[in-house]
Amino acid sequence: MKKSFLFLLSATALLLSSCVSSSPQARIERNPQLYTQLSAKDRELVTQGTIREGMTRDAVFLAWGAPDQTTVGRKSGREIEQWTYLGQRPVRTMSMNVGFGYGYGGRCGPWGGGPWGWGGGPWGWGGGPWGWGGPGFGTDVMYVPYTAGTVGFRSGRVSEWQAARR
Repeated sequence: MKKSFLFLLSATALLLSSCVSSSPQARIERNPQLYTQLSAKDRELVTQGTIREGMTRDAVFLAWGAPDQTTVGRKSGREIEQWTYLGQRPVRTMSMNVGFGYGYGGRCGPWGGGPWGWGGGPWGWGGGPWGWGGPGFGTDVMYVPYTAGTVGFRSGRVSEWQAARR
């Protein structure tokens, strides 16, 4: 019993720690050796989550985190690399559905067909003990992915970058 409780507690702690969003400060605390190798100017930018042209990959990692996608190639005889960061925007949608419900049939409800229903379904219409529920309307939230930012590297240094406005 005690072992299973400890396992459950450990698994829960691991799950919750993986859900915590990472910040520049958290990445700096986990990677102090990378942070101390940066110039004073880049250390200041990294703590603010900002990048600039000429920064190293390590500085961008500390400022923005690990990229969601990485592509590599060559251009004009030089190595190029692009990091892509993805985000998700909430989008509200309207939905409509029809449910299937169970009722008691007969005349036991206030309106005849079943409790809370007309003809057999709870809050719905139909005959007999089974009935179709009424139509339902509501809002939903979907999360739509988008490109939150890209960073281009040439010879290991930032050559260009873009970020979505917040």
